[in-house]
Amino acid sequence: MTAVGVRGIDNVLFTVGDLDTAVEFYAGRLGLPLTFRIDEAGVALFRIGAEAPGLLLRRGPITWTTQGAPRVWLEVGDARATAAALGSAGVKVLADPFQVATGWTVEVADPWGNVIGFTDYTRMPERGRPA
Repeated sequence: MTAVGVRGIDNVLFTVGDLDTAVEFYAGRLGLPLTFRIDEAGVALFRIGAEAPGLLLRRGPITWTTQGAPRVWLEVGDARATAAALGSAGVKVLADPFQVATGWTVEVADPWGNVIGFTDYTRMPERGRPA
């Protein structure tokens, strides 16, 4: 068994076909406060209550593969080390760790295609949780 060292939920991620329509739905109809929107990156983050984790919408193709699957990202101290530990434990990662605004992320899928990401705050440690 591999101890990953999860610190908490980072964000829940949904892929959407159109960012304008999605923002209107989640902010305008559901009333979720928009934390930020970056059109160039095709992302918008909504606050969910008083917690730091939020709902992150990413513009992209909607498919029935892990590429378009809903995601939950969990915060870890080092995503690249987590990828290595998971690989050693026989867990197949979906792709090499990749950079995000706050640090690095690696994703895996469960047997049903649900995607779990492990993300760190190595580029913005002031925003991460303490070890």
